[in-house]
Amino acid sequence: MPEDWVNSGERLGADLHLALPGGGGRRAALITALRDAVRAGRLAPGTRLPPYRSLAADLGLARNTVADAYAELVAEGWLTAVQGSGTRVAERAEPLKPVRTPKEAPAAPKPLHNLRQGQPDATSFPRTEWLAAARRALNVAPHDAFGPGDPRGRRELREALARYLARARGVRTSPERIVVCSGFAHALRLLLPAVLAGPVAVESYGLAFHRSIFATAGVGTVPLPLDEHGARVDELTVPTVLLTPAHQFPTGGPLHHDRRTAVLGHVRTSGGLLIEDDYDGEFRYDRKPVGAVQGLDPEHVVYAGSVSKSLSPALRLGWLVLPGHLVDAVLAVKGEREAWAGVLDQLTLAGFLASGAYDRHIRRMRQRYRRRRDQLVAALAGRAPHVTPTGIAAGLHAVLRLPPGTEKAALKAAAWQGLALDGLAAFRHPDSGMSTMDGLVVGYATPPEHAYPAALDALCRALPPA
Repeated sequence: MPEDWVNSGERLGADLHLALPGGGGRRAALITALRDAVRAGRLAPGTRLPPYRSLAADLGLARNTVADAYAELVAEGWLTAVQGSGTRVAERAEPLKPVRTPKEAPAAPKPLHNLRQGQPDATSFPRTEWLAAARRALNVAPHDAFGPGDPRGRRELREALARYLARARGVRTSPERIVVCSGFAHALRLLLPAVLAGPVAVESYGLAFHRSIFATAGVGTVPLPLDEHGARVDELTVPTVLLTPAHQFPTGGPLHHDRRTAVLGHVRTSGGLLIEDDYDGEFRYDRKPVGAVQGLDPEHVVYAGSVSKSLSPALRLGWLVLPGHLVDAVLAVKGEREAWAGVLDQLTLAGFLASGAYDRHIRRMRQRYRRRRDQLVAALAGRAPHVTPTGIAAGLHAVLRLPPGTEKAALKAAAWQGLALDGLAAFRHPDSGMSTMDGLVVGYATPPEHAYPAALDALCRALPPA
């Protein structure tokens, strides 16, 4: 009876794929195949080869044939054989020749300091607590967690999110109305085909990337002017609107409570929707965070959030809290199986929320980012008192308003100082009727703690004089 390759108790060592050339003897064919594998780099110097009997069983050869082939290649210097260490590819074997590629233009020097918005301090990720939550999640995960994923997201996570969002952000929902996604951009793509067919009103300043998602789907955007109270919702001309009510991005003001009421009245009477982007709602430093608008009218607000600012954008975990009548339409767009957010990460976040570790992390980061913002304000007061941050004390960034006509020069000076940061003009809607505002968008959360003072020093040197 031929040996069973899968179940044989004699299987030893790692798998090695070899295609033996035709013609000639089996020993010569094996020697040629091994030489070719070394030349091509598939067998790197130091790689341990399978024992004689293992490779012989894989290839259907006699053990002596493999032993003789190994011995010849050892004699030629292709392989080495040491008692107790097995047979390995020799370190002096012919190296893989590098592939020639067209000459590339010299890369721009990497900035010394990253002050771009939208990124948390990567060094602050709670590795120990996350690892503990991941181990617990893996230990208690039911068997069905390792099957095809539910497009809604794991029930455990949706239940944990429903409890957390109700307590911390004033969101009114149930697990059945939550759909897990990979972040806000993914959330928009899930909404666009099913829900957003007509033009959408957006704030005059916001992420161009989000506007491009609408444009790709053939949905126009109508800019809303901004003032110190947030978006001018009295100028709404279309039923559906996308806002950042807790902390307008990027200018930094909250939506006034009268305007919250007004926008809800508009979407009710027009049959539209408010899409609420709560991108950093937990991070308010001068007072308790304002609750989500969704809590005032769950049937006319789509609430979107993620862990991109609170934990890390690398996790690719976000959520949509939907009016009941939209759940099936969004799930139809997402598909029958979860294709975006890994189940183990979902279960880990569920445990992280339920254990209180997420709350503890938010409190730590709220203190750290408040110190960062205070340091920025103090540095400006001491060295550039004519430049002040706008908006409320919140979030992971601040906008520094500049004198008219100075933004481009300030960005050029910042580049000379080794700073990576954005100008306010990059966020302006191309059709906005507002007068252009000059400013810098400074992400104070991004630099590691030890590098932040030097980044502030470079920033102050780049600012225009009074």
